[in-house]
Amino acid sequence: MARDLSLALDAASRRMRRSKSEIVQAAVAAYLSADGEEASEAAVTRRLDRISRAIERLERDVTISNEAVALFVKAWLTATPSLSAGDQRAQNAKGQERYVGFLDALSRRLASGRLLRSEISEERDVT
Repeated sequence: MARDLSLALDAASRRMRRSKSEIVQAAVAAYLSADGEEASEAAVTRRLDRISRAIERLERDVTISNEAVALFVKAWLTATPSLSAGDQRAQNAKGQERYVGFLDALSRRLASGRLLRSEISEERDVT
């Protein structure tokens, strides 16, 4: 056990670029501090709040993505006519060409950092 603590202290000292005595002094002070437990609890609460907000944003973004895809698929299925066998080959080739274009456009958009969620927020603010 003492060996494990010593190794952990060595690693923390290197990682934090602090002397071992500084780390031990801070740890003992935090342990003996009357409000040390309250400070730790407050830190955990702040971290949990940040995680909760991040999860809420993620949930919102996933909902927007799901709805956008669902609306597109519904519109596409509604508007796309059935094709004869001859037309289908030409449409498959055109579909492949459009798919490659879609992937290129998606790659450029993601690389630019301009996301749909920001456009939706901006449009809602204008109206």
